[in-house]
This record gives sequence, C-alpha cells and structure tokens, in this order.
Amino acid sequence: MRVTVGVSGGIAAYKAAELVRALQRQALEVHVVMTEAATRFVQPLTFEALSGNRVITELWDEKGTPMEHIDEALWTEALVVAPATAGILAKFAHGIADDFLTTMYLATKAPVLVAPAMNVNMWEHPATQANLATLSERGVRVIDPGTGDLACGMVGAGRMAEPDTIAEAVLNTLGHRHDLTGETILVTAGGTREALDPVRFLGNRSSGKMGYAIAEAAQARGAKVILVSGPTALYPPSNMEVLKITTADEMRDAVLNRMAEASIVIKAAAVADYRPVVVSEQKLKRTGPMTVELAPTEDILAEVVRRRHPGQLIIGFAAETENIAENGRAKLLRKGADAIVVNDVASANVGIDADNNAVTFLTLSTAIEMPEMPKRKLADRILDEILALRRPKQMVMELDDMQSAASEFVGQRRQIVME
Repeated sequence: MRVTVGVSGGIAAYKAAELVRALQRQALEVHVVMTEAATRFVQPLTFEALSGNRVITELWDEKGTPMEHIDEALWTEALVVAPATAGILAKFAHGIADDFLTTMYLATKAPVLVAPAMNVNMWEHPATQANLATLSERGVRVIDPGTGDLACGMVGAGRMAEPDTIAEAVLNTLGHRHDLTGETILVTAGGTREALDPVRFLGNRSSGKMGYAIAEAAQARGAKVILVSGPTALYPPSNMEVLKITTADEMRDAVLNRMAEASIVIKAAAVADYRPVVVSEQKLKRTGPMTVELAPTEDILAEVVRRRHPGQLIIGFAAETENIAENGRAKLLRKGADAIVVNDVASANVGIDADNNAVTFLTLSTAIEMPEMPKRKLADRILDEILALRRPKQMVMELDDMQSAASEFVGQRRQIVME
C-alpha cells in the first residue's frame, strides 16, 4: 500500500524520519513531500535515503512532471502530515494552495491524517482550535499531540505524537483489519460533572483519551460506533455519532436509550459516584467551613447488565489505587459484566489524563496483563480480547440456531408420517 508523508516546518520534523521507517516496517511504500520551511530543519537527502524515492519540495521542480501534485494525489492511499504546524493546518482549513503539499491536499481523495506539533499557546489559540474543528468535520483525522516539555522551553500540550502512534493510526486508516464489521459498539468516555452551584461542580480528572481511543480503534476495524462523551477537550473521530452529556443522569439516559442497538457496550467513562443533594441556584459565597451532603448516582453499568439483550457483550472499566486485582475482580463479580478493564490510576505516567496506560483485562476465568503502551495501541489490544469473548458466544448462538432448525425439521417429518 502507498502512503505520502507530508513534512512541514517545525522542530519535530526530525521525528518524521522515524515515521518513514515505522511505515516501511509495515511493508508500505512511502513518498515524502516537504514544505520549504521543513527543509530548514531536515535535509531532503535524509528522506531520500530512507524512502528510496525522490523527495518533492516544490511545485516547480524540473525533475517532476507539470501535474505532479495531481499524480501524487492520485498515487497515494493515505496522506499523513507530521509534523503539522499551525500554519499548515490553517492553510488546509481555508483551502490555501500555495505549495506542493497544500495543493496536493486539495487534489487528493485519499484519507488525510495530521499530527499537530507546536507551542502550547499556539495549540490552545482559538484560531488553531477552530481550524482543527473544521478539518475534523471534513473527515481529516487529527492525531492529538502529547503533553510535556516543549522545544521552546514551555510545558504543555503540543508535542507531536510518537512516530509509532502515528504509524498505527495510518495502518488503521488504511483498514488493515476489518474484524469488527457488522458490530455496533456503544462506547462511553470522559468524566461527568455534578453541579454544586451555577459555577462549581464535582468531577474528576478523566480526559476521555482511553474511551476515545477505543471508539477510534473500533471504527477503524469496521464497527459502527456510538460514542457517549462527557466534557473533554478531545476531537471525536470523524464520521462518528457522538452524544455529548454532562451529568451521570444524562450519561445513564443516553446509554439506556441506545444500548438496544449495540452488540457490544464498553463503559470506559469515569462516571461520578455521588452528586450533591442540594444544588444552589446562586453562587455559594465563602463564609467559612461548609458541609455538602452527597447522594449516590445510579449504577449505570449494573443497570446495563440487568437490561442486556441475548448475545450482547458488556465491558466495564475500573480505576483503582490499591489492591488492584482484588478490587477489579470484586467489581466484576458485583456488576455481572463479561469483563472488567482495571487500571492502576495511582501509577506514574499512566491512567487518568495520561497518553499511556497499562491495564489488566479481567474475566471470570482469566487475568490478562497489558503493559504500558500508548492508549490507541492499547485500545486495539482490548478489542482483541473482546473479540475473543465474542467468538464463544457466536458459536453458542449458531449451535442454538442449528438445534432449533433440527428440531423443526424433525417435527415436520413426524407430521408427514402421521398424515
């Protein structure tokens, strides 16, 4: 399969060389297109040596053809831009075609992926966020940047995703696996917020990254996905139905209203366990110590299990800080789900609001350890285990159908003999 890597002018351009290698390891043929600014960070010769192909850097290249931007747009089966600077995102969003990469973007019908990389203030600027929203609505897949130390010396969001993570996204976009075709998967993601007064709420630190990664992975593997999302800064995968909620009650209503459509329900959201009994209509003033009475919210996972349909798989999540395996297994037995995905949220660099995670996939008979890895990669591992649970159920259902057909056949023969 054929992939074009677009490299724009940011310090993360050196990582694009690792991306080319990662794609080649998957037996993909790679072409590289660079903006003029990108050549200030990495020489085209580097990419020519890695890819084995001529690197395109300008529209008016004497070595190319007059319509090379069209030829490349038709040749490629996926265009991935890494790093994607604020400038290139703005040009893509507004249809500005003033170099080879932007012109090719407008000319291609292939899937497009962008891996943004920039200063945290540039990333958070309303113009950049508006451009990302525009691109996402048009079907461009945004591979969210990581958070940490930036080249400018600041700390925050804006680090380009790791090359292996981007390569994984390209592979899934190309549709290497379609083993969830025919499945409808309802995924919950993010946290919920329970109002205390008009400006304050009780909530948690859930970013929604794990749930969004599962939704994205499931869609890439052919499933129809219904994503029920609490408040989050993430962009949902393009062409996916997203139901946005805020409170636990809204989450419950959305899940129960749509679960009948789903063959698999994955409850990855961090739903609040308690809500304030009294919600003030006015902002509470600071007058000294305050006591807030809390009442438990509805147990959505337990209710989903009670209302499950024949053959429907129910997968829950558990965030634990101690006695991880014991608490996870206790929740599995208490809720009656088919599996519980347990993650240790007290561990450093994994779990809530992190880009990586490490979990244990628990069933009544197994405990499968999944070591630390990017959440998008982990999402596929979790789906692999869910599919392994699906197969025995399908075999039982097929056997039941065969037995029913056999019984009907025997009954018909008996009726013929009696007549």
